[in-house]
Amino acid sequence: MKKFSAIAVAAALAGCAALPGDGPSAINITSQDIESNSTVGDYSVIKLTSANIGMIKSYRPLAFANQFKGVGGGGSSALLGVGDVLQIGVWEAAPDGLFSSAAEGAGAIPATIDETGFIFVPYAGRVRAAGLTIEGLRESIQQKLIGKAVEPQVLVTLKQKLSKTAVVVGDVMKPGVYPLALKNTRLLDLVATAGGSREATYETVVTLKRGNRSATTRLEHLIEFPENNVLISPSDNILLSHRPRTFSTFGAVKGNELVPFRTQTVTMAEALATVGGLNDNKADATGIFLFRFEDSELVRRLQPEQAAFTSGRVQVPVVYRLNLRNANGFFLSRDFEMRDKDILFVSNHPTAELGKFLQIIAPLISNYSTVSNLGD
Repeated sequence: MKKFSAIAVAAALAGCAALPGDGPSAINITSQDIESNSTVGDYSVIKLTSANIGMIKSYRPLAFANQFKGVGGGGSSALLGVGDVLQIGVWEAAPDGLFSSAAEGAGAIPATIDETGFIFVPYAGRVRAAGLTIEGLRESIQQKLIGKAVEPQVLVTLKQKLSKTAVVVGDVMKPGVYPLALKNTRLLDLVATAGGSREATYETVVTLKRGNRSATTRLEHLIEFPENNVLISPSDNILLSHRPRTFSTFGAVKGNELVPFRTQTVTMAEALATVGGLNDNKADATGIFLFRFEDSELVRRLQPEQAAFTSGRVQVPVVYRLNLRNANGFFLSRDFEMRDKDILFVSNHPTAELGKFLQIIAPLISNYSTVSNLGD
């Protein structure tokens, strides 16, 4: 019996790694800082500290802004274009002039720039408008009316700038085509003009398509990071989508599940509490891991020695490690905020694997003991 027990213990030490489990153990994940994986690619393991969390909080994700830097002038040109709606007023020195009226003393002529770039003004004929400023068009019309109207004075008013528009669609209150004002128009300006998002801002993402460029960011990031509130250019397409945030939990926790964000911010401590905390029978409190893709610039700040690893990459897979054996770990988990699509994993304690193995071989030991007793 003693001999069999010795063999069983030796087999346990060799066979624990082959037992079913919820995921890799802490020693597997941290065996080296950078490992290669044929499917996901390289990843970096970063220990959570107060300094690291402070750096993560202060980091400004500007990938969205950088995508449109230097591309597009923003707003609408001061030059008139096809489709613009105008109103032309003509004042004359005599009350019985061509355009005079008893009520206003002037004629009000509506006009829309046609597909050839011209408008029609009575007695002035077809006048080119596209490519001119409002002042340039005013002078052109006034010049053509000299000798026909009595000392004409012309006023041109831009009613709608339909030659320069942007499209807003998706989960907004008033989707549609919106003219761009002569002043610079920013992304939030246009979203507000469309009535804003139908859903909570922290559950809404904005996609801006400009020519061959496209980028997506959370609507709240346009406010938190003003650099992301880029200037709008004519023909931009803007899509607002309701995309609730979620995180996943795996491993030695009381609930392996997909968890929606119920508030604007969720900390790691709150995330663990939401799924019932650690499993007392299996969890390794020193092996709390969070899997996430981070901007390469942030990873370079967190791990300057890994500059070669992040070179030429927009985002890098990162594994953050937290130790809850240390009381300070609970304060760190309170400060570290979860993000959309985060994966939270709690590794099994090595003794949990041994316990599984002993449960498997317990019937064998019992049967062997019974047979030995019968033999005696």
